[in-house]
Amino acid sequence: MKAKKLISIFILAAALLAGCAKPAPAPSPAPTPSDATPDKVTTASIVDNAAAFEKAIGSSGTWIIAITKDLTIDKDLVLDGEFKNGKKDAEGKDIIQRKIALYAQDANRNITARYTLTAPRLTINSPEASIQHGTFKGDLYVSSKNFKLVDATVDGNVYFTADEAKGTFTMDDKSKVTGKQEIKK
Repeated sequence: MKAKKLISIFILAAALLAGCAKPAPAPSPAPTPSDATPDKVTTASIVDNAAAFEKAIGSSGTWIIAITKDLTIDKDLVLDGEFKNGKKDAEGKDIIQRKIALYAQDANRNITARYTLTAPRLTINSPEASIQHGTFKGDLYVSSKNFKLVDATVDGNVYFTADEAKGTFTMDDKSKVTGKQEIKK
C-alpha cells in the first residue's frame, strides 16, 4: 500500500513540475506580402550594444526594442517598418505598435532602471511608435503618425517632417523635450 502511495505522489509531483515548465517560444511568422498589412509580428529584442540595436530598429527587426544599459551610437538611426504587437483591439483587429524601451522592469512591471540612448539623429518612420521611460539624447525626426513619448525625455529637438506627424504627436505630463518642436520638411 505504501508503495502505491509513493508512486502516486511521485506521479503527481512529476505532473506538477511538468506543468511549471516554460514552453519554448514560438518562432516569429514570416512577413506578410501585402502592403496593406504590417511587415511583422514579433517578440521583443533585448539589446546591449549598438549593432544589435541598429538591427532591431530596422524593418526586419522587432516591435519592441529594449536596451539594458546606456548606449551611445555615433551615427544617425532610423526606426523603420510597421509591426503588430500580438494583441487585438476591441474590434478584433491587430494592434500596430513599435516601442523603444529605455528602461528595465521587474516581474510586476515596476521600473527598476532608466537608460539613455545617445545618437546624433533618430528618425521615426514606424507608425504608432513610442519612446518610453528613459532619455533619448540627440535630435528626433518624426515622419510617422501617432508617435508618442511616455515618461521620456528628448534631450534635443523634435522635428516633424509632415503636418500629420506633428498633429498626431502626443506626450504625457512626465515627458519633456529640452529643445524645439517644429515642422522641418
